[in-house]
Amino acid sequence: MADTTFWTGSDEYLCDPELAQAFHMARTLGMPLLIEGEPGTGKTELPLQYAKELNLELFVYPVGSKSNVEQFVAKFDHVKYLRDSQIEVLNAQREEKGMESKLSTSGRTTDNLNDYILSGPAAKAYSSHNSVLLIDEIDKAPREFPNDLLYALSHRKFVLPESGKVIEVSEENMPAIVITSNREQELPTAFKGRCIYHYIQFPEPDVMAQIVNKHYPKADEEIVKVAIDVFYHLRRLGLERAPSTRELLNWLKYIRTFAKEEALEKINNLAGIGALIKTQTDLEKVQRKLFSNSEDFGKRSNFN
Repeated sequence: MADTTFWTGSDEYLCDPELAQAFHMARTLGMPLLIEGEPGTGKTELPLQYAKELNLELFVYPVGSKSNVEQFVAKFDHVKYLRDSQIEVLNAQREEKGMESKLSTSGRTTDNLNDYILSGPAAKAYSSHNSVLLIDEIDKAPREFPNDLLYALSHRKFVLPESGKVIEVSEENMPAIVITSNREQELPTAFKGRCIYHYIQFPEPDVMAQIVNKHYPKADEEIVKVAIDVFYHLRRLGLERAPSTRELLNWLKYIRTFAKEEALEKINNLAGIGALIKTQTDLEKVQRKLFSNSEDFGKRSNFN
């Protein structure tokens, strides 16, 4: 029986009430949860932290431009099947010659095609009750990939290649499936219709402070406050790629290696800016703003 408790996060993950509600609904109905939002807003961390907190088996499929259902579900090992077929022929010939020793196929037999099925994360998750399956960044996949998943999501079953074996799971035992998207491309309407949908809004500064505290509970409050102020100033500049939560956490991890006064100075001077800014155009824009006034970056009243 799949876990349907109302999970509200952990010591390491802040799960806002709306996201917690959507996640609970998806698990209760045996449907995938599709999460969209900016990169670095914690979409991927949700299933990882949920599985860790409840000690559940976790299966992850990182989606790429060449992803296909065969990789995701299962594929037939034709090479191993051909090699074992040749071994069986050789063993038959050896037996005819009275030779007792046989070549090994490690217990496989070509009469059982299931011996040659290489299960992917989907087949493993469907076979493991109360597990967690993460399909990460599905918007990177070819257009046909989400369409090819419609049958499996609707009927809760996969038909394995060559052998025709069916892996089926009930609504009650459906794994907790989380699908993330950065919206690099729009997903098919029919695919979205098979999911519970949630969009993660970028957190406000007070919520960001709580997120930082989850990761760095012993961090100096003033350092965190000043760093967050600078971070949101950067986000209001209209950059090509605004810095994300993940990047703020990386920057703070670096800043915290210095004593307090030196850390505050480095924040105001944007030391380690490469953790926050990821394009040349954005870097030049920030540098122009940084050097347009002799006052410290983090203290400027005109930096809005």
